Amino acid sequence: MTSISHHPGVGLRLPHLAEMVVTRPTAGWLEVHPENFLANPHAAELLTELSAHYPISLHTVGISVGSATGIDCLHLKRIRDFADRINPILVSGHLAWSAYKNEYINDLLPLPYTEEALRIVSAHVNQVQDGLGRPYLIENPASYLGFQSSTMRETDFLSELVQRTACQLLCDVSNVVVSAHNMDFDPYQYIDDFPAGAVREVHLGGYTPEADEATPSAELWIDTHAAPIAEPSWDLYVYALRRFGPRPTLIEWDNQLPSLPALMNEAAYANKIALEVGHAFAR
Repeated sequence: MTSISHHPGVGLRLPHLAEMVVTRPTAGWLEVHPENFLANPHAAELLTELSAHYPISLHTVGISVGSATGIDCLHLKRIRDFADRINPILVSGHLAWSAYKNEYINDLLPLPYTEEALRIVSAHVNQVQDGLGRPYLIENPASYLGFQSSTMRETDFLSELVQRTACQLLCDVSNVVVSAHNMDFDPYQYIDDFPAGAVREVHLGGYTPEADEATPSAELWIDTHAAPIAEPSWDLYVYALRRFGPRPTLIEWDNQLPSLPALMNEAAYANKIALEVGHAFAR
């Protein structure tokens, strides 16, 4: 397996795929949503070609570890076959649910943080890791509501999930910023409480402020991945690197895509910050 670079990577989306193959710009690594390639043989061929030149990470969106009705074993096998072809450095997914029985929902829906939910998610993460034959990274969600039935904090839920499954974690710093704003908690305390030893990857993405229909005087932040990374996310990224140490960092941009060079510029800025934090460690 190719080792992952600590130089920041970028999320590779289909509109940039052909340009990436032709120009091969400098990038530490690339991350893709495998579901975009499973039914697109030509795109899968191009990605296979790129995998000879860049480390590739798979970020799944269709494995629903929070679904009470279970994991789609056929989809899990498709992901396993694709991973065997690409030989990814990491495979990750979300702490969320997006399927009920045979129905898929194009969204990542929240979970109550209870012992029952923890038992279900733990069983599914174990099933996914067994099915993939490799560790599975779980990403903290962007939150817009909470459950009165929750009996533990999100960071406690993730810590216990790591203990029960030996899974690894993907810390999405921008999701922390979004959730902290929407749910009114301290994002820096969240990073302090996050199980740092399990973090294998960090994400940064743009969010979009929108009016809150429930509270017109308030503003809701939406994790759209449709904008440059905002200053609060960069600030928290510095804090997270100081807490976690160097971690492979990915720039996510899924909607209203910029040019490929503009995306690379965001990665270059993340690299500049990481280098500055590294120099701070050395003093």
